[in-house]
Amino acid sequence: MTPKAREYYTLRWGVDSLNVRSVESGEIIRFTYRVLDAQKAGPLNDKKNEPSLIDPKAGVKLVIPSLEKVGKLRQSGSPEAGKVYWMAFSNKGRVVKRGDRVNVLIGSFQANGLTVE
Repeated sequence: MTPKAREYYTLRWGVDSLNVRSVESGEIIRFTYRVLDAQKAGPLNDKKNEPSLIDPKAGVKLVIPSLEKVGKLRQSGSPEAGKVYWMAFSNKGRVVKRGDRVNVLIGSFQANGLTVE
């Protein structure tokens, strides 16, 4: 991520350290971010905003699964400054792979061109 992009996410959304990682043998794609300003970062944790992860190259849109006893695989509630938050997207068929560039959308928040680690 460029320094200008980092500054944008910090000033506009109150977050930094945006990271996308393939976990669980590629079956899950985890998006993490650190909250710097809890008020600005509020929309990222809002349950009303359905997150999605888009891989334009693969032509897929991943969503967060909802498990019967656990619920959605994401953290919600009021964010706190200094804490790292995560959400997990189902990658059935392992379509999204390490090295792919993806976009994360959460309500009006949009992070483009993040590289899957």
